[in-house]
Amino acid sequence: MASSRRIKKINELIKRELSKIILKEIGFPKNILVTLTHTQTSKDLSECKVFVSVFPEKETENVLKILDKEIYTIQQILNARLFMKPIPKIRFLQDKELKKAQEIDKLLNEIED
Repeated sequence: MASSRRIKKINELIKRELSKIILKEIGFPKNILVTLTHTQTSKDLSECKVFVSVFPEKETENVLKILDKEIYTIQQILNARLFMKPIPKIRFLQDKELKKAQEIDKLLNEIED
């Protein structure tokens, strides 16, 4: 089991490296902005959930399909870049927290008016 401090550093490292990989290696359709919002690595370092935010939001499913299709390539590049053992298996998921925050903000604005 890794310490919480080590997990935090691993999360930051994986997020930074995946951002570079996705920017340079994955071809998304034009006018789509993909952001890696945060990562969650399991304590045993077997898995890392990578949360993705997409603009426009209606393209989220399409982007997740592209990432899932390219997961093997992305994982291989990540494995070559990280000097650690074990290297967590990555999974891409939609980040729903941002949408929830926007909905709460909208409700609060409606209450003020």
